[in-house]
Amino acid sequence: MEHALSPATLAELRRPRPYPAVSVLTPTHRRGSGSDQDPVRLRNVLAEARKRLEADPAVTRERRADVDAQLDRALAEVDLAHAEDGLVIFAAPGEHQVWSLARSVPERVVLADTFLTRNLVAAQAAERPFWVLSVSADQVTLWSGGPDRVVEDHAGGFPLTRSRPNFDAERQERIGDLPSTFRDEGTRQFLREADTALAAVLREQPRPLYVTGERAALSLLDEAGTVARGAVHVGHGGLAHSGPEAVWQAIKPVLEAEESKDAHSIVEELTSARGHRTFAAGLDELWLSAREGRVRLLAVEDGFRAVVRDDGDHLVPAERGDLDARDDIVDEIVEQCLETGAKVRFVPDGTLGEEDGIAGVLRF
Repeated sequence: MEHALSPATLAELRRPRPYPAVSVLTPTHRRGSGSDQDPVRLRNVLAEARKRLEADPAVTRERRADVDAQLDRALAEVDLAHAEDGLVIFAAPGEHQVWSLARSVPERVVLADTFLTRNLVAAQAAERPFWVLSVSADQVTLWSGGPDRVVEDHAGGFPLTRSRPNFDAERQERIGDLPSTFRDEGTRQFLREADTALAAVLREQPRPLYVTGERAALSLLDEAGTVARGAVHVGHGGLAHSGPEAVWQAIKPVLEAEESKDAHSIVEELTSARGHRTFAAGLDELWLSAREGRVRLLAVEDGFRAVVRDDGDHLVPAERGDLDARDDIVDEIVEQCLETGAKVRFVPDGTLGEEDGIAGVLRF
């Protein structure tokens, strides 16, 4: 199952497909309460997708058979034992994909000539993905981070390893010779290469960056290159050769501090916007502003969801199951804001006070 949504992957998902491009969405449960319902719910929503294909006169018999087979292959790839909060299946003639999301999705089936991506986009924004670069004199490792884990990532050719005769970085660390190691010109060149490789990764997938390592390593990396200078430095050595759990435990308190600082900054920016009359709040106002490309900053509380109906001029509350209901309107607003270059931030529940879970700063 897929987890990481890069800009290139998103562009590929959004390209037009031969009809029908089927999007199947269903909420799932992490291991524990409610997870026993997931297999039944998944079978039911896939049965609904097949029923829709059967009933659609625009779908030829050959196309229907092809997409049916792709749905079967997608189902075989689903691993509900490691489910997160949402599952998305895409199937079209000749292809299928399965996405596991750390954000709930509405249960729905959509047949169109493109896949429905807004829930993936919103989930990616809510996860606040980041990079961790772990630096040592003989290895530089890249980690991809999310809400509750990091995993090693091989983008840009990482991990980079340096071979030197009779070189033992761990032994030098034990005997206290680390600073001299990082005055070595070969080490400087090695870290310069790491900086160049990291720059390529950040061009493809820009994210916040955290760099771990001994202080001498971090200092030399700043001197040797340019990309890591604006990163958050974490003075913790040994992680370039460690596993993901050790990296996560080292980075977690730093992430929590940064997120708290970010939430405080967002509240200050929203407060300032009130005085400049560029403040917006509520689904109706932000839905309209997002479609007009006026939103510069969108803040959404983590647990905020809403079911609404478009009455032509406004969004009004609706019941789940209403045929005209839009139960992923928050994800739709998030995607639209990102499309128009807005900064989108998810904040802890209660951060926005009385603003009904969503607020923003307008460009004009």
